Amino acid sequence: MIAKADLPPGADNKPPDGLKPDGGAYRVLVVDDSMFIAKQLSQIFTSESFEVAGTAADGAQGFERYKEMYPNIDLVTMDITMPVMDGVTSLEKIMEFDKNACVIMVSALGKEDVVKKSLLAGAKSYIVKPLDRKKVLERVVSVLSR
Repeated sequence: MIAKADLPPGADNKPPDGLKPDGGAYRVLVVDDSMFIAKQLSQIFTSESFEVAGTAADGAQGFERYKEMYPNIDLVTMDITMPVMDGVTSLEKIMEFDKNACVIMVSALGKEDVVKKSLLAGAKSYIVKPLDRKKVLERVVSVLSR
């Protein structure tokens, strides 16, 4: 018996999660100081036809990249613990710049207080590391469909 998980993407005739209703790709900015996590998120996104419009290695770069790409950015994934500027501070700056920004925080387990602070500051959701492809896509789709 073949499980749905064994089928290649698209075999179930479902459109990729990364496409907007008009057929264009959602544009994502990945902000994480871990090259491994940034690459992992990018692969998850591109496998579902999202466009990874950019990456940044710290919160300060993330804020600058967001401003450069605005308004052509649909989603930001933001690590919490990073050098130069942490993710919460970067989130606050992005929300100050664009109150409608769609930011999802990426956090290791045990950071519940920081995640709560992020949600109060305007983050739309959070993803817990280690990353689980299915959960990442569920959170992202849920946020983008609001």
